[in-house]
Amino acid sequence: MNEVLRDRLIRKLDTLPEERVYQIFDYIDFLESKYAQRSSQSTNPLKRFAEGMEDTLRAGKMSANVIGGTMNIMNKAVGAITDVAAAGKSVASGIMDVATGAPVPKPPEAHPPEIPRTGPHELGSQLPKPPGDERK
Repeated sequence: MNEVLRDRLIRKLDTLPEERVYQIFDYIDFLESKYAQRSSQSTNPLKRFAEGMEDTLRAGKMSANVIGGTMNIMNKAVGAITDVAAAGKSVASGIMDVATGAPVPKPPEAHPPEIPRTGPHELGSQLPKPPGDERK
């Protein structure tokens, strides 16, 4: 499906109440079962679990508002678990790099700001002379 059509469909769906969107979803499922040229893209196990929960709530004749609220919470939970899994994978990858002796990039060294070094006579020449001081 091209992006223009996808965006157009999303705009249309955004104008409808959730109950009607679920009716459209059911119709799409029906059309997919009859005419799909390829199977739907499989999602990760957490998303499949959330979709299964949504289907169970719909089969139990829950209101669209209840389903929508539950799915918002599920989406946040799936996102958080996915982030934790990605962080764990990154840590495990770093441990494997260290264990296999792969070079680990060093962080850039932080240098303190350069402080000008001057002697007392040089510093004194940079200060303004007090009024009435005739020393040179």
